[in-house]
Amino acid sequence: MHIDLSGKRVIVTGASRGIGLAIARSFAAEGARVAVCARNLEAIEATGRELATRAQSVIARAVDVTDTAGVKAFVEEVAATWGGVDVLVNNAGQGRGGNLDTLTPEQILEHANILQMGHFRFVQAVVPHMRRQRWGRIIEINALAGAIPTPDGIPSVINRAACLALSKSLGMSLARDNILVNSLNMGWIDTGQWDRHYGEVGPGVSRAEFDAMALKVVPLGRFGKPEDVAGMALFLASDYASFISAASIDISGGLQGQIAYYPTLKREFAEMAKNRVILDTES
Repeated sequence: MHIDLSGKRVIVTGASRGIGLAIARSFAAEGARVAVCARNLEAIEATGRELATRAQSVIARAVDVTDTAGVKAFVEEVAATWGGVDVLVNNAGQGRGGNLDTLTPEQILEHANILQMGHFRFVQAVVPHMRRQRWGRIIEINALAGAIPTPDGIPSVINRAACLALSKSLGMSLARDNILVNSLNMGWIDTGQWDRHYGEVGPGVSRAEFDAMALKVVPLGRFGKPEDVAGMALFLASDYASFISAASIDISGGLQGQIAYYPTLKREFAEMAKNRVILDTES
């Protein structure tokens, strides 16, 4: 099967690193015209320079997804330059932890403005262009926690759930215009955040021990790679996926309900590490 995306006009948000960068690279390698954005100007310009060696054409801009006017201006620039927009990959967003005892309502709303409203702003901006050509693909990059809630990380749980509901609703309502909307729900994808998770455990354990703990809940037994996500994004943007809309696809190595056990595992592991350090000091 050859996925030919030559000349497709693609927008990838949050494309300066991690999953977004891997997706942008993959579309560029398939001959697409790729427009990328992220908040950090220096980082997204570096991405643009890299993609220019692969893609048919590149636009790279600093865009804040909480800025409705800025989002619309970016999309309008892409559409004016290339005559339209074919594919939107809504990747921009961030995880956020916290629970009932540590969060304020305002913190949850701030996260919602970045995540679910950020996705909504981009969809609202690209859909008129897709409707005019009666062809479009929108790929929502979400998280498994939106489909299977965990007992911690309330902002990510509820705002990712909202993004997933938005994707399903749009996948139904826009299908009549031949605009297909689908969600990819991430499990443990190694984009560098696991270095931070490891650092939160504290001293006393090796990285190998930490990884073994984290991967206990992943049936495939490894972290996913950003390229694992990019491959499915390419498929959904292609004509091979022309009868798929409002779908929710987990990119998780088999991880499902086991995700609920991870916060407990991490707390127990951190306590074990703490006790080990105390014992080592006493000895």
